[in-house]
Amino acid sequence: MNIIAGVLLLLIIYNLGSALYYMIKDKGQTSRMAKSLSYRVGFSILLFIIMMAVARYEMLTN
Repeated sequence: MNIIAGVLLLLIIYNLGSALYYMIKDKGQTSRMAKSLSYRVGFSILLFIIMMAVARYEMLTN
């Protein structure tokens, strides 16, 4: 479960970085920045749901 959370966190950081790159590179001419940010929001919500499910079903071990 920790591996899935780590991969999702890396995807969130990657999409945030790509949105920054598209913001600088495209100068607002395309919608690639908005698409990257929407993916980031989606991955963040997915990570939150997974972490809530883990906490609910007590899948985390110490």
